Amino acid sequence: MTDVTIIVERLGGTEAAARLTGVGVEAVRKWRQTRSIPSRHWPAIIAATSLTLHDLAGIVAPKDEPASPAAQPSDAPEGATAALVLADGHVFWGRGFGAHTGARLAVGEVCFSTGMTGYQETLTDPSFAGQIITYTFPHIGIVGANPADNETTTIAARGIVVKQDITAPSNWRAAQPFDAWLRAQNIPGIAGVDTRALTLRIRDGGAPNGVLAFPADGRFDLPALEAEAAGWPGLEGMDLAKAVSCTQSYRWDETRWAWPDGAGRLTDPKHHVVAVDYGAKRNILRCLASAGCRVTVVPATATAADILRHDPDGVFLSNGPGDPAATAEYAAPAIRGVLEAGVPLFGICLGHQLLALALGATTYKLERGHRGANQPVKDLATGRVEITSQNHGFAVDDASLPEGVQVTHVSLFDGSNEGLACTGRPAFSVQYHPEASPGPTDSHHLFHRFLDLIERSKAA
Repeated sequence: MTDVTIIVERLGGTEAAARLTGVGVEAVRKWRQTRSIPSRHWPAIIAATSLTLHDLAGIVAPKDEPASPAAQPSDAPEGATAALVLADGHVFWGRGFGAHTGARLAVGEVCFSTGMTGYQETLTDPSFAGQIITYTFPHIGIVGANPADNETTTIAARGIVVKQDITAPSNWRAAQPFDAWLRAQNIPGIAGVDTRALTLRIRDGGAPNGVLAFPADGRFDLPALEAEAAGWPGLEGMDLAKAVSCTQSYRWDETRWAWPDGAGRLTDPKHHVVAVDYGAKRNILRCLASAGCRVTVVPATATAADILRHDPDGVFLSNGPGDPAATAEYAAPAIRGVLEAGVPLFGICLGHQLLALALGATTYKLERGHRGANQPVKDLATGRVEITSQNHGFAVDDASLPEGVQVTHVSLFDGSNEGLACTGRPAFSVQYHPEASPGPTDSHHLFHRFLDLIERSKAA
């Protein structure tokens, strides 16, 4: 048998061992303390070293196989008040903040976002419904929270995971500390997690199901939490647009925020656009208003007749969460009705996927998704590369696009589809978020492209 300390050193130290096995550094320290390593990590250790099963025999404690008993408060590492428990049994311990979890557990798909700014806009993006967000940028919460940065009224994400503890706000726009705002929103968080190790785990193995537990009494029933995570059905086949959409139509005329006056109001609209709300962010609607559009927002379940009775000059299909194939059951017929009416159409994110499905294409789930404000996309027509803001876990299958539909944009990360356009029809879409909330602003020109399409349609 080889001593645990020797094994950890052969792996390159505590942090390297944590990254390799997909656990937090606190878990590796616990291995040293207990002089045992759970056998589920042996394959990774053997692959990274010259050790054999004979060398590892005896370093696993009986209580760790096949699963540990229900944990008591004393079983958590010292100082740990929260835990992220994955469906495969991996546990990331940390310090809880925000709202305590109780009967309503924070369970969902664990993903990561690479944005370095705009954490409040990210968390309030309805496209994160059913997900626990891991922020790869370590300093989250430093600018506090304020009402102007909310992208929706009710947060649809289940919880957040961060590296550093939440600090007091240090920004003139802060209305309250981020921690207090999370408590008011009933959103739990966990700090002190090795987010690099967790991100690598998601990158290499796909987005897992997980439970974020921050119990007020400090008691963790790990087997029950693991079972809860494993029993969650996942996002495939799940329609979440209805849960985050508006329930009745309304008008929108607020324009984009500008220094020093903040958001403005549209006073002289040139066009009328109907926006179908599958989980629309407020800044998307502001961008349409800033481009000169009077906006009527309709629910995700709106039919073609519901949309066309507003006599729109153009129709916008918004972003949103969930499996596009599930949402398309009611959205695709409505979109086909708009296409048949010849009304100019522009879709983004989920709206892009729904347009593709309405045209006869198919979608599939990405292993890790694209989430963050630094996603490179190439425009095939111009050769220009745009840095974009994205948040999606599904993609359009290029090979399934029918005749008369062409690919316009591709991801420079993995080559997946990022845009399409119809030949002979005034319709196009992109997979990313051109409203840039949070940034970058490379893709604002797409709103003007939509307006050009509307003006050409009017002239014709």
